[in-house]
Amino acid sequence: MNKSFEFSSSPAFSLVASTDRERILRTADLYLPIPPETITSHPSERNPGGLHDYFSEGDYYWRNPADPDAPCIHRDGYSNPDNFQGHRKAMVALSVQVPALTAAWILCGDRRYAEHAVDHLLAWFVRPETRMNPHLEYSQGVHGVTKGSSWGVIDSLHLTEVARAASFLLDAFMISKEAQAVRDWFASYLHWMKTSENGAKERAAANNHATAWALQASEFARLIDDEETRRNIRKWYRTVFLPNQMGLDGGFPRELARTKPYNYSIFNMDVMATLCQSLRTPQENLFDFTLEDGRGACKAMEFLYPFLADKSKWSYPRDVEHFDSLPVRSPSLLFCGLACGREEYVELWKRLDPDPVDREVIRNYPIRQPLLWVI
Repeated sequence: MNKSFEFSSSPAFSLVASTDRERILRTADLYLPIPPETITSHPSERNPGGLHDYFSEGDYYWRNPADPDAPCIHRDGYSNPDNFQGHRKAMVALSVQVPALTAAWILCGDRRYAEHAVDHLLAWFVRPETRMNPHLEYSQGVHGVTKGSSWGVIDSLHLTEVARAASFLLDAFMISKEAQAVRDWFASYLHWMKTSENGAKERAAANNHATAWALQASEFARLIDDEETRRNIRKWYRTVFLPNQMGLDGGFPRELARTKPYNYSIFNMDVMATLCQSLRTPQENLFDFTLEDGRGACKAMEFLYPFLADKSKWSYPRDVEHFDSLPVRSPSLLFCGLACGREEYVELWKRLDPDPVDREVIRNYPIRQPLLWVI
């Protein structure tokens, strides 16, 4: 019997397992025959780095029609379909497949699922011919402006649930040398996030980018047993995030001011709630923490929930793109529903679509297997 099954008596685990069992096993079966594919399978002549360096282009930047060689023009909220997408698509595929395969193994104990998930981890983080270098220096570059941007660090948010899955797999299905190599990769990447110019700027952002940085750092630190980093992020949540990002009504003013206020409000809420779930311990529960004026995770979900339950009540401008594709099954509904004692949140979570197909929604939907987060 795998040690994972000792968690099956948890009420939260039982809830998610009963809701998602068929979905998890069905999708994992689809992924079993698909071989690992890393960024090395998608070279780009526009990549300023090498074959093993992740590369993407800023989503909201467009070539100047009057002068294609001039610096790109920023159009907030409008994704450019001509941007290079190969590396991001490969990373998103990894973020979909590895957690599903891991969740399937946890549910039924079939080693095939775990072993195939491990094959992906080895391809991405260990094997010299296919591994990705542990940095994002060339993420969301902008033609004529920069080879890589600080906001590009958000691309690796899709490694967050991969790291979560890896924490259950490494010691059970890898030899110690391989397991250490995966941990070393995430340690190197976390170091880059903390010390590089782009990583430091992202950490200091005033909106969802900082929240996404914190969630990534929290889970990467969890994988490598870096408790100091996780303590620092808990402090950041209490002293920086809540005071600076959340309004008195529980909304996120900077997200509401964007051209896609619905999308970004949901995204920041999902990342915030998952961060609280990631950092939760028997001794400390950030869902319970509030500022003196009542701002906290439960307050934020109280603000957003009516608009998830009935989008026609949305009282802010419509998103310029992809508004009709939302909402989907937000993990914040589940995590806050359980932590804040709101059954209606959990019931809505059950009803919403867990597997969106809209590419922009997928880009902002990094948590797809909540089973891994309630163990």
